[in-house]
Amino acid sequence: MESTAGLEQLKELLAMGVEQGYGVGALLGITVESLEPGRVVCALTPRTDFGNPLGTVHGGIISTLLDSAMGCAVHTSLPEGASYTTLELKVNFVRAVPLEGGRLVCEGTTVHVGRKVATAEGRVTGADGKLVAHATTTCMVFQPDTGA
Repeated sequence: MESTAGLEQLKELLAMGVEQGYGVGALLGITVESLEPGRVVCALTPRTDFGNPLGTVHGGIISTLLDSAMGCAVHTSLPEGASYTTLELKVNFVRAVPLEGGRLVCEGTTVHVGRKVATAEGRVTGADGKLVAHATTTCMVFQPDTGA
């Protein structure tokens, strides 16, 4: 199933502009650095309100960055009218991220996109280029209603 309809839809959302914001990405300040079929690169800069009790970036923030990049990578590969939802998210945290550690970059890439299930993987690196976390996801794909 090769399609760029999902990719075009994401490009249209981005063209609306950051000032309008969109969902959790706008809330966290996630930016999209690159969009192509099956691959999305997102980034965010940690803020003090992203902290956990230990003074480092909360794992939920990093997980959301991963879920966003991997989900959008799946989205770029879907046909017109199809949608998806995350069924499973597995995150491995490799190192703690200090709140003042600088920008985090996440690359999400598809592994498999089928009619009902899609899988993707993601990697987050810190400002120093070191791996912070990596993940995999399984998404359920909902095909468009053809009326048949």
